[in-house]
Amino acid sequence: MKHTSSPSRKLFAFCNVILLTCTALICVLPFVNQLAISFSHKAAVQANEVTFWPIGFNTGAYDFILKGGAFTRALLVSLRRVAIGVPVNLLLIILTAYPLSKSKRQFRMRNIYSWYFVVTILFSAGLIPTYMVVRFTGLIDSIWSLVLPGALPVFSMLVVMNYMRSLPPELEEAAYVDGASHIRTLVSVILPVSTPTLATVTLFSFVAHWNSWFDGQIYMNRIENYPLQSYLQTIVINIEAFFRNATNISSEIAILLGLVNARTTAAAQMFLAMIPILLIYPFLQKYFTTGLVLGSVKG
Repeated sequence: MKHTSSPSRKLFAFCNVILLTCTALICVLPFVNQLAISFSHKAAVQANEVTFWPIGFNTGAYDFILKGGAFTRALLVSLRRVAIGVPVNLLLIILTAYPLSKSKRQFRMRNIYSWYFVVTILFSAGLIPTYMVVRFTGLIDSIWSLVLPGALPVFSMLVVMNYMRSLPPELEEAAYVDGASHIRTLVSVILPVSTPTLATVTLFSFVAHWNSWFDGQIYMNRIENYPLQSYLQTIVINIEAFFRNATNISSEIAILLGLVNARTTAAAQMFLAMIPILLIYPFLQKYFTTGLVLGSVKG
């Protein structure tokens, strides 16, 4: 039977399309504007003539950034942070969520440990005690100062824990009957069926490490050790510091300074910093909604 929509239904669908299109444009147009600024001549940018299309197209800002060395160095620090931080986060999330997903009969201290972690979400020791711990453990100016203080994201752990708790107990019981240990059950049975939730918390962890800037400025004494977002925050506030600290600038790049200014340089760097997120998000986005819903339906 052919389904026909009523006029009110068609009007509702049309309004939805208009509303969602406007919302999408509001989100996308600022990025398009920054991209256009990064490829525009500095005179057009200073005159505020650039909207969504470059004026006086040139790649001087990108040439200056990539050959200056400071941006590349900060990018490598962020990539190293993600390469270390995301696996550490996932390892601790899994090792914590799996035992806490057991019933009180199987793990008598489950409620005590659960509240121990929940309290850390509600209350924080503050910046000064955290800094003192990082300092007296010798982690200042080390990549581990960006990884270890947030090594266990409690919210992500609770999401994975609730998902594991919602799995049928028959899965584990069958593995135990076959002689599997807890580790073998976790690796061979639980983790393969937890892919949506694990992909979701992986995305959370990646974005958190990539976008974090404050801890880099707190725990790093030298700008050479700044992760990318800390570096970008510094140059957006004080672009002159970027030009003073940029190294290995060739004579050709010095000539390019006549084509770029603070806004074009900052826009180019912010756009380059978004590329990793834009590349990884489409692969994990399909798990995003599923993982969150499955991990939160049971408390």
